[in-house]
Amino acid sequence: MATKMKTWTTLYTLVFLFILFVSSSHVAFSFSDSTCNTTPYPAFCKTTLPPQYLSTHDQCRFLLHQSLSTTKTLAALLSSYLSNSYAIPSSTLHALQDCFNLSQLNIDFFSNVLQAIESTVTGYQVYDLHTLLSATLTNQQTCLNGFNEVTPYPAVTSALSSPLSDAIKLYSISLALFTRGWVSDAMEGSTTVETIANRKLLQTSVDNVEVRQKVVVNPDGSGDFTTINDAVAAAPENSGTNNGYHVIYVVAGIYNEYVSIPKSKQNLMLVGDGINRTVLTGDRSVVDGWTTFQSATFAVVGKGFVAVNITFRNTAGSSKHQAVAVRNGADMSTFYNCSFEGYQDTLYVHSLRQFYKRCDIYGTVDFIFGNAATVFQDCSMYPRLPMQNQFNAITAQGRTDPNQNTGISIQNCCIIGASELGDATSNYNGIQTYLGRPWKEYSRTVYIKSCMDGLIDPKGWTEWSGDFALSTLYYAEFANWGPGSNTSNRVTWEGYHLIDEKDALDFTVQKFIQGDKWLPSTGVPFNAGLQ
Repeated sequence: MATKMKTWTTLYTLVFLFILFVSSSHVAFSFSDSTCNTTPYPAFCKTTLPPQYLSTHDQCRFLLHQSLSTTKTLAALLSSYLSNSYAIPSSTLHALQDCFNLSQLNIDFFSNVLQAIESTVTGYQVYDLHTLLSATLTNQQTCLNGFNEVTPYPAVTSALSSPLSDAIKLYSISLALFTRGWVSDAMEGSTTVETIANRKLLQTSVDNVEVRQKVVVNPDGSGDFTTINDAVAAAPENSGTNNGYHVIYVVAGIYNEYVSIPKSKQNLMLVGDGINRTVLTGDRSVVDGWTTFQSATFAVVGKGFVAVNITFRNTAGSSKHQAVAVRNGADMSTFYNCSFEGYQDTLYVHSLRQFYKRCDIYGTVDFIFGNAATVFQDCSMYPRLPMQNQFNAITAQGRTDPNQNTGISIQNCCIIGASELGDATSNYNGIQTYLGRPWKEYSRTVYIKSCMDGLIDPKGWTEWSGDFALSTLYYAEFANWGPGSNTSNRVTWEGYHLIDEKDALDFTVQKFIQGDKWLPSTGVPFNAGLQ
């Protein structure tokens, strides 16, 4: 009898455990499905995410590891093409090199995020990680953009299309889960706004900043270096952003150089003698075989970069189409009292967090573009005379994912026509000028308390192609002034908004780029709020 009872007890136990297993598996699958349905790629998510990960945090960690692994595989594939490049056209090689470099950045970003979330992540650090994950998508999209610009080379493009597409989906799902698991709590933090507006940088010296070393560039040989590139190459590697600035003072002159500040050169400060006195110039363009990414006269990736009193030019002209003067992919980077001169795609605000103060930007088509989290403060935008049958678009913001913390915020700036465009008496030579157009699906641009001259078309904004992105973009205006600021005939798109002060605060230095944490060390004046 005891044996039979033991047998029945064992049987009941097994049945109970089986029911529990089936039930828990069903819950796991349901939980996984529910999570995936909140992401931009639910079907891909469901086929990728195992059911045993029950918490959003664990699901995110798993997908971040998958993203890192995929990125390493992609980088190895790109490297193999670059190592056997004898038969590949030069324009395709440019695109491959862009992709490889951006993949290396993504490996760093994913590694940094994974290391950070192994411990408790709170407050300001969440914004840092959110910024890095947003940038991984931007980097991957830039890679795809490059291949779309060059003549197709099927042996390469067909082999890369699927890995690149899958990587974007993985990155997007990871970002969605990070936003759901970590970012929402951080958003409930402090709303205190401080104003710091009294620091100054003189033309030939740096005040109120910690400087660990200063070198001089002078072509006449009287300085430490004769070229900017030599000075950058000699700057310390991987010095971090807490040990003061390595200052490169560039005396007045015209420098025909293509300068790139790599990720290993952190907290580098480039100081010139003033706008139109220290000038860095080049003329690369897409028409001449470069990708938009590589057409930049000046490019920077090194974290904590600051530029002061310099003009950056691309002289390719309007007929050469995309031709970048500056490409900025440096987190916590600042440009103060600088000028950016070009036509189409003058200033490429590529990724991460950026601040521009008292700068001049000249251009025609999409002349401020990219997918960084960017604030322009007290700057002047000068639309120029474009080619025949072209119009001017000041911005073309490139946000591709609803969970990216990116966008363009234009605060206390002024939009007036460049002298070549004419004025109201000539009807600005019949050229239409718009505040922006949606380069990508979730394009986001806001104008706050800015002066708009009469050259702005009454509808304000224009389409990219048909009704693309008109319901998913976010374009907004708040308290602007001047003859071009009248909103009575603005577009009626679902994504266009007239916002109040509460909503405008979300796009200030403090809330949008957390600049109150990192701008004080630059010595550059800034307003943290709406002042």
